[in-house]
Amino acid sequence: MEEERAKRIELQEEQRALSLQLVASQEQELNRRAELNIVSDEMENLRKKHAREMADLEFDLQKKDRLLREASEDLRACRSDLERERETVSSLKSALNAQSNERLTLTAEYRSFQTQFAALQNQYDELLRTHTDLKLDLEVERREKAQMKEEAMENEAMRRKLHNMVQELKGNIRVFCRVRPVLPSDIPQPNCGPRINSPEHSSNEEFALTREGLKADINFPDRRDHREITVWSSSESATGQERKENYQFMFDKVFEPECTQAEVFEEISMLAQSCVDGYNVCIFAYGQTGSGKSFTMEGGASDATKGMIPRAVDQVFRVAADLRSKGWEYQMEGQFLEIYNETINDLLGKHEFDKKKHEIKHDPKTGSTRVTDLTVIPLGSPTQVRVLLSSAQSRRSVAATLMNERSSRSHSVFTLRISGSNAGTGESCEGCLNLVDLAGSERINVSFGGGSNDKDRLKETQSINRSLSALGDVIAALGEKSERGDKHIPYRNSKLTYLLQNSLSGNSKTLMVLNLSPLASHLNESLTSLRFATKVNNTTLGTAKKQSR
Repeated sequence: MEEERAKRIELQEEQRALSLQLVASQEQELNRRAELNIVSDEMENLRKKHAREMADLEFDLQKKDRLLREASEDLRACRSDLERERETVSSLKSALNAQSNERLTLTAEYRSFQTQFAALQNQYDELLRTHTDLKLDLEVERREKAQMKEEAMENEAMRRKLHNMVQELKGNIRVFCRVRPVLPSDIPQPNCGPRINSPEHSSNEEFALTREGLKADINFPDRRDHREITVWSSSESATGQERKENYQFMFDKVFEPECTQAEVFEEISMLAQSCVDGYNVCIFAYGQTGSGKSFTMEGGASDATKGMIPRAVDQVFRVAADLRSKGWEYQMEGQFLEIYNETINDLLGKHEFDKKKHEIKHDPKTGSTRVTDLTVIPLGSPTQVRVLLSSAQSRRSVAATLMNERSSRSHSVFTLRISGSNAGTGESCEGCLNLVDLAGSERINVSFGGGSNDKDRLKETQSINRSLSALGDVIAALGEKSERGDKHIPYRNSKLTYLLQNSLSGNSKTLMVLNLSPLASHLNESLTSLRFATKVNNTTLGTAKKQSR
């Protein structure tokens, strides 16, 4: 047993030794294989390098062959170009010989042209001297024409001035007549009454009326002085036949529908300037509802549509600024009121409703008019005036009528007072500019259809018509007084006539702007307004006097 155990141990030792040898031999084999792999890789790299070198050599060889072929082609091209150049040189030599011959011919022609040019130059110098003489003559004629035009303008200005002087000496209230254009809102809208606010339905063939169909037959025959207006009226006689009547009216100025706000104010601007010189000036707009009075006096939002009130204020401030260079200094203040149902309301007050009782006071010494407890605001710029006017208009009494969707139901009076002094000369003056927008004149049945149950609107219209009727009575009485001299003037019959007493009695330069609607449906009202304006224009008043302090 011991021997077998010893043999087994010996065998295990041998087996362990053999295992160690086998592991060592395997490691050697692995090392050899690694060396072989390295050598194989090196050989592969050498093979690839050799292949690349061979490829490069082949590419270089192909490149050199291509260059050689290109060089051969270039050589052939150069030879061809050389042949062409030789041919070109030959042709150029031939052309040069021909040009030499031509040069000799051109030299002869040039000498001939020089001779002709010298002759033409002499003719040009002669024409230039003639042109200079004609130019001088033309300049003289232009100066003479400009001088004649300037003299014509001066003569026209003198004619206008003399005309105004005659009017002042006569003492008449000057009257301008303005016809507004047909507006989109004048076109009837189907089934919605006689007026609309936009023209979007005017293309409806069944209901729409053209502008020409809406217009009354109004003509302006005086194309030079623009002082005449004629109106044709159609009516049915007792026998059923159509009867046409022609009415002719003449005023100091007539403005057609195409006239702009600037053109109207151009005729008024001298009146607006007079208040800076110390005169009382009154401009009031008269006409039926919807005839454009408020637009004429107040205007629109743009500079082109500004009305007479903002333009007159701009003019006054501009003239006052120009006179500063001559030593004049001016202080200005403004007030704005309305006469509503024979009650005076302050449109510049702090509260929405004016609860104060205002009275009209006249000063016979200065010819000025004051209203008690009225807000008077110092004015420093036209912009401030525009803000006040906008605020005042938002408080003015308006309502809708059949003739206008926003009809002024009151008479508004904007007053601009001006005080001036000149420290250098010791002079002083006080002027006043009254700009009046009268409420619309119309018959009750025209305004409200004859069946209105609105008592407030009815009362307003009756009050408006009474005050305008009182204005007519005053005008008529003034006309009779000029003939007999002892006629009582009923100024106190209404607040309107009492407020305008100094403007109507000759202590003011007064202008009435008659506004007319162009519509045939308003023709009767227009004729009534035209007759009243003619009566006003023929009324003789006193001559306005300059007011000094």
